[in-house]
Amino acid sequence: MSAQGKNMVGVNELFLFVLVVEAGSFNKAAGIAGISTPALSKKISKLEKDLSVQLLYRTTRKLSLSEAGETLYQHAKNINQQVNEAIGAVSNFSETISGEIKLSVPTISGELLLAEIVADFCHQHPDISVNIRLENEFADLVKEGLDLAIRTGNLENSTLIAKPLIVSHWVVCCSPEYIEQYGKPNNIDDLLSYNCLAYTGQAKGSHDWRFELEGEEKSIRISGNFATNNAQALRKAALAGYGIAYVPRCGVYEDLQKGTLIALLTDYKPRYLGVYAVYSYTRHLPAKIRLLIEHIKQGYQNKAEYF
Repeated sequence: MSAQGKNMVGVNELFLFVLVVEAGSFNKAAGIAGISTPALSKKISKLEKDLSVQLLYRTTRKLSLSEAGETLYQHAKNINQQVNEAIGAVSNFSETISGEIKLSVPTISGELLLAEIVADFCHQHPDISVNIRLENEFADLVKEGLDLAIRTGNLENSTLIAKPLIVSHWVVCCSPEYIEQYGKPNNIDDLLSYNCLAYTGQAKGSHDWRFELEGEEKSIRISGNFATNNAQALRKAALAGYGIAYVPRCGVYEDLQKGTLIALLTDYKPRYLGVYAVYSYTRHLPAKIRLLIEHIKQGYQNKAEYF
């Protein structure tokens, strides 16, 4: 094919190609793109014809990339991101900033800094209303009509966009009264002798406490008679002197500053998780969503010492 023909390949075709690759199937990608599966398949076939290469190997079970397809994917996914950012950068000039935003957040985020940050956003943008759902299970954004989710850890669904907000570090802590009664643990193995309070508001590992010491990963399976998926309930149990908790630092930062909770095992590097704003793959992110993401990120950065 001529160079002129190859230059006719547009951003829309590249967007759809990346979407198919990351969705893993034409049916799923078509649903996200809002077009029929045959129409999407025809567009990808045309892209292959225009480029004079096979990009995808199609079988009844799965799709796989050819060498040329892998090369195109690595370049095209960056182009898509740049185009989305470019469109977003100028959308404020023409787009009305109003309407409702449906937001899903983990209980620990909603109960702590995020509620205040979102309330401030609503104060600054009175024509936008934000409806927050507190839930630890990851919701299906498209199926449940959600615009945005705040989540921590790895994102398994590659058809979603995850924009990094901040890194959240954890801390092992308990009350001064608990230390006075039972003493301090000197290493993680000592935790087996203490009543450890488990936070179950995460996908896995609530009883497997992980650390790093001198570059080597360490872990201990704790035991205790109190577990909850509510961060505030766990914090209150620790404050009341019922045991040792391992929680995100942002949830107990003020308690640590006041001395009502004491950080333990400080020679160990605690676990840490990325905090992300997650939204559906789209060619154009609405300005109100982008503004909220930027506001949350700035709000977290302004409280960086909490994390």
